[in-house]
Amino acid sequence: MTAVKEQQDIYLSTFQAREKSFPGPSWLGEIRRAAIHRFAELGFPTTRQEEWRFTNVAPIARGSFELPQTRKDGAALAKLRSLPMADLGCDRLVFVDGQFSRELSSLTGLAKSIKICGLAEALAAGTPFLEQHLARHAHYEDHAFVALNTAFIHDGAYVEIPKGLVVEKPVYLLFVTTANGKPSVTHPRNLVIAGPESQATIIEGYVGLGEGSYLTNAVSEVVVGDNAVTHYCRLQQESEQAYHFGALHVRLGRDARATTYSLGLGAALARQEVAAVFDGEGSECQLNGLYVVNGRQHIDNYTTLDHAKPHTASREFYKGVLDGKSSGVFHGRIIVRPGAQKTDAKQSNKNLLLSDDATINTKPQLEIYADDVKCTHGATIGQIDPEAVFYMRSRGLAQDEARQILTYAFANEIIGRIKYGPLASRLEDALFTRLGVGPRREGV
Repeated sequence: MTAVKEQQDIYLSTFQAREKSFPGPSWLGEIRRAAIHRFAELGFPTTRQEEWRFTNVAPIARGSFELPQTRKDGAALAKLRSLPMADLGCDRLVFVDGQFSRELSSLTGLAKSIKICGLAEALAAGTPFLEQHLARHAHYEDHAFVALNTAFIHDGAYVEIPKGLVVEKPVYLLFVTTANGKPSVTHPRNLVIAGPESQATIIEGYVGLGEGSYLTNAVSEVVVGDNAVTHYCRLQQESEQAYHFGALHVRLGRDARATTYSLGLGAALARQEVAAVFDGEGSECQLNGLYVVNGRQHIDNYTTLDHAKPHTASREFYKGVLDGKSSGVFHGRIIVRPGAQKTDAKQSNKNLLLSDDATINTKPQLEIYADDVKCTHGATIGQIDPEAVFYMRSRGLAQDEARQILTYAFANEIIGRIKYGPLASRLEDALFTRLGVGPRREGV
């Protein structure tokens, strides 16, 4: 406890030392100060709290993580080019150790009416929508990691899509941690505003280039306007010594459509949260998730679908593959508020355990305060079907290869839902490599 308290004090003293250097107007300064005070009151979550019962963040709470001191764009460039996920054939914003890198970014194919830049730049320019939306949807009052991120809001991505615009190719937000030297922490903050009747796809990716320990504490707020359609894919491929907390908060307007993909493949310990609030009648949201872990990795997925208005619909489908001594958590909440009649919500979580030492704790949850709704949920945990393995072996495959291909087929159902071909293809290759199947083959 003493070590945890000392580390919390370090964050407080760092905030006091850096506060004056953070960009932004006075209203944001007030939010930052309120957030750091709330973090001091909350402290890091413990396993005594129901929402964190199966995820022990003691390694983070006791760790000595510091804000990066210098930019390393040049050193990151060569390593970045070798990463399969570095180039997806679309415009991208690249952030190195939490800060926007114009040198590594490429924004040539977007319409001039789109406002896209680093958050620090948007704060300096005084973009009108910032005060209305920044730190208004991801609430820090009851969440220590969100409070910590809010206190240290400095840089990240700002994307504003005007009314009626259809963005043909995705916008790629790539966050790179060099992880060289002392353990570091970054607090990326992203704000995406999709105007009414617009259509866009956003990809948010996290990768590590070094072998050292680091913490990524990222928060993204996405506002989907009336009749807008948004696809949002969040990919976590941190290094094996990394810690990752990521929160995605989506607010939907009237008749809005949002589809999210939460993909977790990396990090020693990761918590991925997705929350969607139905703030307009007729809105629909689909949450898709895939987590593949092995060794001693631990991954926690916490989702919330908040049906605050009537005539809304949601679909949630998460799958997990766990091997070695890895562990996982899925906690999915569906909330139907009073008056949210005609809500239609379905939730499913399926898990495949590849070893006797892997564990998963799954908790689908319904909270219904209206009487004219249609809601279902379910969860399954199982192993590879031995009869399916026998069938494939009878066709000439070795046992290990048969198991790997069956596992791939189980997991690829989520990737197959991604509409952008280059991203889906790279993820399939990453999944093949992760499962030890070898290169992806045409027709498989």
